[in-house]
Amino acid sequence: MKRTRIGLFAPLVVALLLAAVEPAMAQSVTERMISNLNTSLLYVAIPITILVEVILIYTVIRFRNNDDPQPTRENRRLEITWTITTAIILLFVGLASFAVLANPYVSLVPDASGGQAQAQAQQQVGADVLINQSGATAPPPDSDAVEVEIISYQWGWTFHYPEAGVNASTLAVPNGTDTYFHITSTDVIHAVHVPELGLKQDAVPGEYNTIKTKPTEPGSYQLYCAEFCGSGHSGMLANMTVMPQDDYQQWLGQQEASGGNASSGGNASAGGNASNSSAMSAIPAKPA
Repeated sequence: MKRTRIGLFAPLVVALLLAAVEPAMAQSVTERMISNLNTSLLYVAIPITILVEVILIYTVIRFRNNDDPQPTRENRRLEITWTITTAIILLFVGLASFAVLANPYVSLVPDASGGQAQAQAQQQVGADVLINQSGATAPPPDSDAVEVEIISYQWGWTFHYPEAGVNASTLAVPNGTDTYFHITSTDVIHAVHVPELGLKQDAVPGEYNTIKTKPTEPGSYQLYCAEFCGSGHSGMLANMTVMPQDDYQQWLGQQEASGGNASSGGNASAGGNASNSSAMSAIPAKPA
């Protein structure tokens, strides 16, 4: 019986220890918001889990030899209490989740101006995109945000910088600056995933999906495809580098000087290279 009791309480002890562990420092605003939400929900879930498990364990032990159990009578105070408590908990979970999921750094949507943001996006990035696709969400007109088009194909990536009119094999962004990623695909559905920055978004042929973030820690991060897309899926990798603003401007200048016509091929086969060639030729050069 002693071993049984220890086995029942062991998962609760493990849960408490995990909750006490300090999470790693977030590398972006997006990751910090998601991590804080998960931590808040965990702190709500653990006491509830412990309470339920304690009641279950107590019931099993207390009434283990009761062969003639009596049904519980109506207890309005108890029913009202747990109904109100449940409503408060669900309200907290709903409001906390909405506050994060509705934030532009997590779920970017057009502003209250309706089609204005969409039209502005087409005006800003439409001249440089692979084809005239819909779905891009542009930053505010007075923003110093960086925009990058992430074009996926079997099995690699092209990172296009509209303002400079160059392509790169490495995704580079400045630290501490709002960054908009306009994501699309030339063939099948892919998905951009940078776990350490809390970024994940589908790349759908024929349209854009835009995500917004602000990196907070310089460094190199792994970007990979999170949607199975064929035999070369596992090799569809790229590096994302977050660098200080001055280093970023210098890097961008070097890309312009070298013609900026590179792409990340990953595990690309002949078919993938053909798709890449089509993508590269379809992106117009920066006008003189």
